[in-house]
Amino acid sequence: MASTARFDVVAIGNAIVDVIARADDALITAEGLTKGSMRLIDADEATRLYAAMGPAVEMSGGSAANTLAGMAALGRRCAFIGQVADDQLGHVFTHDLRALGVAYDTPALKEGAPTARCLILVTPDGQRTMNTFLGASHLLEQAMIDEDVIAASDILYLEGYLWDPPLSRAAMRRAIDVSRAAGRKVAFTLSDAFIIDRHGEDFRALIAEGLFDILFANEVEIMALADEQDFEAAVAKIAPKVPLLVVTRSEKGAIAVEGGVRTEVGAEPIDEVVDTTGAGDLFAAGFLAGLAEARPVAECLTMGAVCAREIIAQIGPRAQSDLNAKVAARLG
Repeated sequence: MASTARFDVVAIGNAIVDVIARADDALITAEGLTKGSMRLIDADEATRLYAAMGPAVEMSGGSAANTLAGMAALGRRCAFIGQVADDQLGHVFTHDLRALGVAYDTPALKEGAPTARCLILVTPDGQRTMNTFLGASHLLEQAMIDEDVIAASDILYLEGYLWDPPLSRAAMRRAIDVSRAAGRKVAFTLSDAFIIDRHGEDFRALIAEGLFDILFANEVEIMALADEQDFEAAVAKIAPKVPLLVVTRSEKGAIAVEGGVRTEVGAEPIDEVVDTTGAGDLFAAGFLAGLAEARPVAECLTMGAVCAREIIAQIGPRAQSDLNAKVAARLG
């Protein structure tokens, strides 16, 4: 039976504009960065690093927003909750998301911190090193949470990155309560190992309370969450604690464990990895779109893999190819 919910997914996440530039490994080393990681920076560091970057491309980003952009491209009904400022980058972010068909009505901040931006250095091997100034995005308050939209969405999708700021953490906790009270499902993406280092105990407690119906992670994150050095041991520890665990493994594909049943798919073939920015976000988009279509788990994983392949074959986290056509060609 088709869902009568207004939205397939409502997501809460950072509202960020990405500033993407190519860089060589020497710049990564000179800046003391860990290639492929994400770190938080302040306004002064954002200004300094921007000056050190080469020519850049600006485009709307943010992990959960990227996922919704992918889902909208696949024809799903989505809504976003996230904080921007009433400034140029805030207007760009708002326009971009709405133009994709995503409902986005969080009021912009009239004063205070500017809209968030993520300075992304892409090395020749396609790895992206992200330096994020959270700006207004970490000022999302509980009062900005549209509870009616959350209650009217089949799935509430929460971005782990936004768990760091206390204000947005409280807002997300309230959103979980609203979603569960409405009989909806809650999905959570761990986002990055450094977030687990800071808030792993919180996440383990939420899992123990049974508050997550779907948990997204990559190989590094699931091992950090489980405090295990072995991937299989980590999956064995976490999978029984959540109804649906989804783990991406880059070139090794992805797995899902639901009700003790494990499903695996390989990575989709690709000629060249151009930029890994948004790979996990678009994988989640494909997987959640498959769930919204009531597809088998194996097909949901394949949809995720197709979307991830498309995004790493281009610069930036918003699809420039026809995702619907790519999925249809793969699955029929």
